[in-house]
Amino acid sequence: MLSDIEIAQSAKLKRIDALAHEWGLEDDEFEPYGWDKAKVSLKADRKPAGKLILVTATSGMPAGSGKTTTSIALAQAMNRLGKKAVLALREPSLGPVFGMKGGAAGGGYSQVLPMESINLHFTGDLHAITAANNLIAALIDNARHQRQIDLKEVTWKRVLDVNDRQLRFIVSGLGGSANGTPTETGFDITVASELMAVLCLANGEADLRERLDRLVLGIKRDGTPFTCKELGATGSVMALLLDAMKPNMVQTLEGTPAFIHGGPFANIAHGCNSIAATRAALTLGEYAITEAGFGSDLGAQKFYDIKCRHAGLKPAAVVLVTSLKALKWHGGVALPEIGKPNMEALKKGLCNLDAHVANLKAFGPEIVVSMNHFANDPEDEIEVLRARCTELGVRFAISDGFALGGKGAEALAKEVFEAAAGEPVALNYTSEADDPVLVKIEKIAKRVYGAGSVSLSDAARKDLKAITDMGFDKLPVCIAKTPFSLTADPKALGAPKGFDLPVQRLILNAGAGFVVVTTGAIMRMPGLPKAPAAYNIDVKDGKITGLA
Repeated sequence: MLSDIEIAQSAKLKRIDALAHEWGLEDDEFEPYGWDKAKVSLKADRKPAGKLILVTATSGMPAGSGKTTTSIALAQAMNRLGKKAVLALREPSLGPVFGMKGGAAGGGYSQVLPMESINLHFTGDLHAITAANNLIAALIDNARHQRQIDLKEVTWKRVLDVNDRQLRFIVSGLGGSANGTPTETGFDITVASELMAVLCLANGEADLRERLDRLVLGIKRDGTPFTCKELGATGSVMALLLDAMKPNMVQTLEGTPAFIHGGPFANIAHGCNSIAATRAALTLGEYAITEAGFGSDLGAQKFYDIKCRHAGLKPAAVVLVTSLKALKWHGGVALPEIGKPNMEALKKGLCNLDAHVANLKAFGPEIVVSMNHFANDPEDEIEVLRARCTELGVRFAISDGFALGGKGAEALAKEVFEAAAGEPVALNYTSEADDPVLVKIEKIAKRVYGAGSVSLSDAARKDLKAITDMGFDKLPVCIAKTPFSLTADPKALGAPKGFDLPVQRLILNAGAGFVVVTTGAIMRMPGLPKAPAAYNIDVKDGKITGLA
């Protein structure tokens, strides 16, 4: 089989203007960026009327779950079966593209194109967020240097869209007063920037301005928050984000429209594409297929409790992606061995599936388990997985989207059609809107992760007091946690119960409208692996090679 990039580069795409017109967009509703992608601004009188389908997964593993591939395959299959389906996905970050995980444009014959552009610079959205974030940082430090502000603490960090552990903790402003004020600080990766969350959650220009105004950048001497509005940076940041606020329209290998916009990671951020892109997909399609990052404990929980609650979205059904490989890994098999038959490990790893099904049942929408199929998957192991889904009372389908594109996901599409029939059910959120921050953390830890307790570090207790004193103690929470386990320990596989969730820090994101809770050893600036994917990428005869 050809590599992903070879498949992508051999595809014949529709011109983006032709695709836009085919799906009902008028000339003043899209701006082509070249001939294969466009920025979209739908007219205000268009109303979303499609059914929303969430794609999530069992707990992650280093080899990935196949969520994006499954999402793309499902949308392609729906269109093959005569229904109008549109994708709404996140934008890739350069961090994993050049790091361990690789790109995020799908795989095999279920890809969004142009994959090289989407995985690299695309329409410049992440660059715009990086520039806007760092403009704020520069304006803060300049105002301090000019003695225009006097802050007890600067909480705003700079960001960069690469994995660079060297920048996690630094001292800036060294070399004398002409070079600034010496400050202990650090960098986060761009997808963890609060501006990324603001872009993904903002409802138009007015809401964007309000969110930017209330960004908390530091703490004044009297303990009150210092905001972006007080700094006077809102206007300039809005100018940098103006085009980035518009969803990007591209297409799949089979010509299915895809809105790809916003890229927060689910392990360190809220893991969902923009509300604007989701609404655009719901407006153009009978079905809008969207994914939430990593497993249901991270992506789906944040999708429901943060995105859906804020935007009033009601998914009609949820697809839970898993694979025999993933379940065997959670059954204790070493990564190089997960492709080999191992019934004992599969049965041991089914507890992870059970936990995610239980989580998703609690939220409400009907579940379809989608098994990401590999050519050497043993039939007897498939039947064990199918039987477990029957025991759990959830639908089951095999997806061959990687090898066969939309055709390979038609069985999945049919199950989703049935699961999504009728009116969407009311969502059951994990916590009450007016629960204090600590109560929200405890409810997520116990109800979703299976924890028995939550412990706060001394630094986290100070953070909680500061957040409470500033009046932000009722905000939603966004927990940053390893994707490889339901616990905060990436080595604790399966479905542990009754463990303690160690909270390290609480980070106020007043503009985004939530508190980020870091747990375990989670870092908001990832590092590169021993053999980064960057070593495999090149350009030959004017074409990019090695991108996966």
